[in-house]
Amino acid sequence: MIAYAITDPSTLNFKHLERDLTRFSTQASMIVYRDKHISDYATKAKDFLTHAKGFDKVLLHSDYRLAHLLNAQGVHLKSIEFENIVKAKALGLFVVVSTHTFEEAKRAQDLGADMLTFSPIFDTPNKGEALGVEVLEKLVKSVSIPVIALGGILEHSQILACEKAGAKGFASIRHFA
Repeated sequence: MIAYAITDPSTLNFKHLERDLTRFSTQASMIVYRDKHISDYATKAKDFLTHAKGFDKVLLHSDYRLAHLLNAQGVHLKSIEFENIVKAKALGLFVVVSTHTFEEAKRAQDLGADMLTFSPIFDTPNKGEALGVEVLEKLVKSVSIPVIALGGILEHSQILACEKAGAKGFASIRHFA
């Protein structure tokens, strides 16, 4: 089961970058650097990539050009960035796409995404109504690329429920805090 850590300013402190990345690496096999509000994202991304060791995949959030420039393994695109899937793949990047509907998941797959997140599975602040593991199971059966469950995953029992539904992994911010 893939354990995918999504960083956030609440879980990743650049003053303690190596310590925080070591903590993440003991729990996660994939990690993405995400900070939607920082003005010097490129500088922080470079520092993050320099220190992120011990992960199967290290990604940047949204900016596929920067991911390529800094030699990140891949990029995690938002659900409004489908037009960038083909562009990121052309640069040799591993592409994960956030999806929230069956239509988005199929579109991400058809455009060549390597993996998708599907959310929210469980209740999570400000993310709308939880879809639940039954919907996750149906989605997994409707696509051929790996599906990573996302949204409100805090406990081991939730991870097991996602695995039982057929998800190849889970992603979380708060689980890895």
